[in-house]
Amino acid sequence: MRILLGRSVAAALAMLACLLFATPPIQAQPTTPVADPDPFYWAPPDLAARANGDVLRTRPVDVSRYGNADGWQVLFRSTNSSGAPIAAATTVMVPRGGVDRPLVSYQAIINSLGTQCGPSHTLFNGQFTEAPALAPLLLRGWAVTIPDHLGPTSAYGAARLGGQIVLDGIRAVKHLPELRLVRSPVGLVGYSGGGMATGWAAALAPTYAPDLPIVGVAQGGVPTNLIEMAAGLGPAPHPLFGLAFAATLGLEREYPNQIMVSPFLTQEGRSLRDQIVNACSQQIIDDGAGHSTGEMTQDPNRVLQPPMRTVFDENSLLTYPGAPTAPVFAWHGAGDQLAPLDSTSATMSRWCASGTRVLFNVLPGDHGPAAIEGIPGVFGYLGDRFGGVPAPSNC
Repeated sequence: MRILLGRSVAAALAMLACLLFATPPIQAQPTTPVADPDPFYWAPPDLAARANGDVLRTRPVDVSRYGNADGWQVLFRSTNSSGAPIAAATTVMVPRGGVDRPLVSYQAIINSLGTQCGPSHTLFNGQFTEAPALAPLLLRGWAVTIPDHLGPTSAYGAARLGGQIVLDGIRAVKHLPELRLVRSPVGLVGYSGGGMATGWAAALAPTYAPDLPIVGVAQGGVPTNLIEMAAGLGPAPHPLFGLAFAATLGLEREYPNQIMVSPFLTQEGRSLRDQIVNACSQQIIDDGAGHSTGEMTQDPNRVLQPPMRTVFDENSLLTYPGAPTAPVFAWHGAGDQLAPLDSTSATMSRWCASGTRVLFNVLPGDHGPAAIEGIPGVFGYLGDRFGGVPAPSNC
């Protein structure tokens, strides 16, 4: 659990620190990860002709380490931030027996730039740090889908993209009759970086995926205003600087005409970029520890300028005008230094004003401790939604 909390803290920091880099010329090219060698993940040639949520291919996987369940991996069609078609993956675990059991989409915290770092890989090589959360869900008889919500280029930092992938992954899972989930009610869960994908999926669902029967959302420690949090970060060396740098590179991949980093990197910056371009979280943390923006970029003062600011607004729930129609349970640390409470409170207030039934719990402590304190409420909240109990609200 210590590893989980540390990485959730790092996720919030990394998502925002990318603002500390300059906005360079459009002609520069973003870094890209090495393509996954497994052909299962490769997009088919007719991808553009498919609809969002269409199943592209499936395969069975052994998920017995997590419980008495059958497992599948599903490749499906989704859309990136510029509207282009992409192929994305999710891993599904379904307890044996029963039909149309509740389905939970669990958004993990993914702090990586390599495609091999997504849950569809780490669930099976012992590197999935949130594994203890899965068995309790399966023991309740709930099916679980865990999407690779950073997409095929591991676009770390692109929160709206994550929401779209989550929704299309649920569609794909419900399209497969062998999973016996066609009429299942759906719940969404995630904390910190996973909470961003969860919150975006909830907010986008009324317009992007109104066909999905989402009955409840549980999200914690969600950064809702990326610019505000970035403004609080200084140029001093930081033990988690590598994750901040990685988030910048991830957003560059998703928005290559708006966020460009490489032309402004120093020699040290280029060296670190090349070290982590395909790395998972721990290597990114280790290689970047103790560094700062002043070392890595030639112009650290070009901050908050368009078009970079536009990208961050596009990925901040505070500035997105839509709101969920499904009820929401949200929790947040009162002393959260990475995801300021005021912006989250303002977002929840706006959702309330839009008619969303929100139960918003403010807990003592910072980002990490709040994760533990909020977890017990998740199971009961979703259980009541799946059971048809009217959603509480403290709007």
